[in-house]
Parts: sequence; C-alpha cells; structure tokens
Amino acid sequence: MSVFASLVEHLADLLRPLFGLSAAAAAIIVFTALVRLLVHPLSRAAARGQKARAALQPRIAELRRKHGKNPEKLQKAVLELHAEEKVSPLSGCLPSLLQLPAFFLLYHLFSSGTIGGEPNDLLTHRLLDAPLGGRWADALGDGGPFGGAGLVYLGLFAVVAVVAYASYRLSRRMMDASAATAGAGAGADPQAPGLAAMGGVMRVMPFMSFLTLVTVAVVPLAAALYVVTSTTWSVVERAVLYR
Repeated sequence: MSVFASLVEHLADLLRPLFGLSAAAAAIIVFTALVRLLVHPLSRAAARGQKARAALQPRIAELRRKHGKNPEKLQKAVLELHAEEKVSPLSGCLPSLLQLPAFFLLYHLFSSGTIGGEPNDLLTHRLLDAPLGGRWADALGDGGPFGGAGLVYLGLFAVVAVVAYASYRLSRRMMDASAATAGAGAGADPQAPGLAAMGGVMRVMPFMSFLTLVTVAVVPLAAALYVVTSTTWSVVERAVLYR
C-alpha cells in the first residue's frame, strides 16, 4: 500500500503542472491506462478467440442437427471441437479478471485513513470539488446532486450511461453477426447444460455495463475513476479489435 501510494503521489507530482489540484485524479486515469496497456495482449488474444468461435458456428450448427436429441453427446462434441481448434470458450474473461487487483488496490488505498501508520495524504486530493476518497452519498450530503461534488458525479454518470449504451450496441452487433454466421439453426437451444450456461452469459453480457453506474455510486471516487476509465477503454478497444 505504501509503495503504491508513493507511486500515485509521484505520478501526481509529474502531472501537477498540467492538471493543478486535480493531478491525483489525472494520475489515476494514467495508471488505469497503463494497466489496460499491460493486459492489451490478452485482449487481442480474446478477440482472436471470439473470431475463431464465430468461425466455428457453422460446424457447431451441424453438430446440433446431428446430436440435437442427445444433449450430453452434443456438449461433448462441441467441447471436443473447441479443443481440436484450440479455442477456449472462456478466454474473453481473462482481461477483466486480471484488472480486479488494481481496482481493489485503489479501493483500499482511498478508503484507508492511514497508510503505514501515517495519515493518508491521498485523501486530501480532489477532482474539482469532489474528494477522491468521497462517495456519491457524501456528495449528496454536501451540497446535494447539483453542488460542486454532486456535479462531478453527475458528469461521471453521464459518461457511464453513454459508454454503457455503446457497449450494449456493440455487443448486440457482435451477437447478431455470430448468429448470422452460424445460420438459421444455430440459435436453437441444444439443452446442453454447459452450452446453455455459455449462451446465458452472452445474453446477459450486454447489460452488465449498466451495473457500472451502481459501482461508481458506492465506491470511493478514485476507484470510480478507475472503473469509468477502464470501461471506456474496453468499449473503444472492442470496437477496434472486433471490427
């Protein structure tokens, strides 16, 4: 924690000539971008995996027609096909999972009053009128939704809403393209537990971004900045990689 706090402080010092009192907030955004750059190779691999899975859809559709009355045999055949083509159905989850430690580190850093037995100076930093250690509830109690801190959160909520809608449209387009590749019969439910679970995840995924609004409201502002920046990066990255 102490090492990470020092890293944020030094990065904020470098950015202070450009961002003034909001330098720590800018440092968090830069830190988020560095994390996303580190996991970008995995994101590219996930994109290649998604395209490979889409290319397999006609063959999976054929397996469904062949084994549609035997869910267990169908599931085994599909998993064997993925193994044969070296395609993992869950490879797209890795980039998101590897970012969780950075998020929790920021969360704890800006939720702790002390670091290494010393007062946490990072809590004195702000984004405009909103303290980086504060939450939406604090902003409501200090000036209401249209006070200085409240307006910062309203701005973040607006960004999240736009990004969530863009993510929804992008996910729907990807799913429609996959269905078109597979053909008319590929969307039928094979009643195989594993396949049904994966299909359920794909149907729910477009709506997951809207949960970011809740996250931004309940975590410290510093962690909220990480979430908003990372989510925005994800949508832009997916639009480029899956074009």
